[in-house]
Amino acid sequence: MEIDHIHFYVKDATAQRDWFVDYLGFEAVASFTHTDTHTELIQSGLVRFALSSPLSVASPIAEYLDRHPPGVADIAFAVQDLASCLDQATAAGAKVLQSIQEQPSSFPPLKWAKIAGWGELSHTLIQRGAPKGAIGNFTNEIYPFWTEENIEQSIYSDPQNIANPISIPIPNSLYLNIDHFVLNVEKGDLKTALSWYEKVFGFQGQQTFDIQTERSGLHSQVMIYPDSLIQFPINEPTSHTSQVQEFLELNRGPGIQHIALKTNNILGTVAQLRKNGVSFIDVPPTYYATLRQRLGFDEGSAEWQDIQRKKILVDWLAETPNSLLLQTFTQPIFEQPTFFFEVIERREEAAGFGEGNFQALFEAIEREQLKRVEHSA
Repeated sequence: MEIDHIHFYVKDATAQRDWFVDYLGFEAVASFTHTDTHTELIQSGLVRFALSSPLSVASPIAEYLDRHPPGVADIAFAVQDLASCLDQATAAGAKVLQSIQEQPSSFPPLKWAKIAGWGELSHTLIQRGAPKGAIGNFTNEIYPFWTEENIEQSIYSDPQNIANPISIPIPNSLYLNIDHFVLNVEKGDLKTALSWYEKVFGFQGQQTFDIQTERSGLHSQVMIYPDSLIQFPINEPTSHTSQVQEFLELNRGPGIQHIALKTNNILGTVAQLRKNGVSFIDVPPTYYATLRQRLGFDEGSAEWQDIQRKKILVDWLAETPNSLLLQTFTQPIFEQPTFFFEVIERREEAAGFGEGNFQALFEAIEREQLKRVEHSA
């Protein structure tokens, strides 16, 4: 199983497409209208997003946006055996939103279904070809299709609805793939959410974090899918002042807080994004003062100086100082401060999530939260 695509529900899909293209460097792939919904498809590397907006109050997107601010509504997974995955999910208690649909005339043949995820998040499951086929190799597949809530027809059911579907990663893209996504759940729901994803999909727990500041904190556990690229932390707040609690209140329930876009050159990528006008969270000088005390930090290195100038978070293990985890985070991209992007680079296959970076991220987002509180006072 791998991440196939991520579906955003937004107020204006065309305007949002332009923002992703102009600011984040995505490529517009196709657009189409189905009934009361307009959808734009965009891509960078193997990162694939659908952006859907309502054309009338009858659209299921309009219903969603009445309950929640714009954000991620569906995370779709490519699976090798759809029937088996759906059987496992339903046996574990998952609710089926759309039963198995099929488009046998496509190449390779397509099958898909949709189940309810945590909160109002949903998960589309997509199979291409025979159940034993190599589903994970996206470079040999046609551009992924999406289905929409409460409609029977795939948005790719009519090949004339799309223009030039992409079959390989777009060259010279800023991003390689989706490194991870983060789910925020209500206080006390972390263990239940972890158990749900374990039973429904077969995810496994990896790292755990207990982050605390003088003001607030969170509990988090990273989930991974065996032998795949999928990993995602699930967070719960530990106090009513937590930034996670603020997300839950503004989002009106649990949901996806951010998506990490993996790059092989974070310094170049961030430089381009800043040039495009993307705003990033601030990192105080004290963060780098602490890093200077660690073995492996080279104050005289031009690259280390550039890392500080661009305010990139860095973590590494003393025994593998060249295996760097480099991360930075955009400001929220929608009107409500509920969703943002991360840009991440993993040097020499740096794995997992560094606790120092996790703490620094939490503190950085908390500083932004305090600015909003002070501004509204």
